[in-house]
Amino acid sequence: MVVVDPGVGTERRPILVSAGNQYFVAPDNGVLSVIYEREPENLLVRHANAEHYYFQPVSKTFHGRDIFAPVAAWLTKNWQPSSMGEEIQDYKRFALPRPKEAEGALKGVVLRTDSFGNLVTNFRQEDLPEGALNGGAINLQIGNQAVTRFVETFAQGNGAEPFAYLGSSGFVEIGVNKGNAARTLGLNRGMAVVLTK
Repeated sequence: MVVVDPGVGTERRPILVSAGNQYFVAPDNGVLSVIYEREPENLLVRHANAEHYYFQPVSKTFHGRDIFAPVAAWLTKNWQPSSMGEEIQDYKRFALPRPKEAEGALKGVVLRTDSFGNLVTNFRQEDLPEGALNGGAINLQIGNQAVTRFVETFAQGNGAEPFAYLGSSGFVEIGVNKGNAARTLGLNRGMAVVLTK
């Protein structure tokens, strides 16, 4: 259940998304764009407008409690998602920034810093040079910092040396073993990242 909802109380729709073997309940404001991009084959989006599943009366300011949580709760009881609303195709989605080729390299960006200080880039596994995932070398430049090691686990990182790894969200991330990469490197969201193959 996602409640990042600056449009609470407006005409924006509550949605129920089936993707693979997971369900997502959220406002129709683009917050699930990563899910839409990752699961185009196994995606079903419904307007969750069957109001008898809602907590009544529905507040104009607390749809997380009155709409999203009750719909999610009914799903946990093995309720049929098809009864919660009709399928829609015109849901809101945003294109995520993709790395761009320039001067023999791929230019990307730090999308965000997670709660541990790891820098999440917009590079994916398919952007990496061959052999990088198997402990190979990588050539990333972020700010004034070069990142040359690709590891599978944090424990493979050395001290305060930054390294790259494939994060659980499917993006290449930059971390520091037992440390906060953003703080250690003095970097944050929006920083340019260059990958030389």
